[in-house]
Amino acid sequence: MKISAKGRYGLAAMTYLAQHYAAATPVTIISISENLGISKIYLEQVFALLKRAGLVNSIKGSQGGYQLAENPRAITAYDILSAIELSLMEKAAPSSPDKMPELDRALVSRVFEPLDRAIHESLASVTLDMILTAIAEEKSAESLMYFI
Repeated sequence: MKISAKGRYGLAAMTYLAQHYAAATPVTIISISENLGISKIYLEQVFALLKRAGLVNSIKGSQGGYQLAENPRAITAYDILSAIELSLMEKAAPSSPDKMPELDRALVSRVFEPLDRAIHESLASVTLDMILTAIAEEKSAESLMYFI
């Protein structure tokens, strides 16, 4: 499975919002853009999809921006990617419905459905809170110094 740049940026931006969840103040797209090095225009497209999916709330005005719609423990990588990666939810059309329907049914039941389930289970098992924990672990591992 290949995740597009838009999907990767969506995960990164949502993780950034999760880092600021406790502050309960909106985070601007400009702030996210500057801190993550992602184009502001591109982030606007990503946040339109995230807002449509109900994963973020937007606050208008000079002190406005975006906030997570739920606690970071409740938002999964699957939630984010399925809002952004339309192909993640797309079902493949049969390749030869008239010629070999049994082949298509066999491929669906033995290959595509198990693969879809595995991807869903894997992505649904990772929350934003878990990503924040992994970031903290990475930071602490970087700060360790080894002397020989």
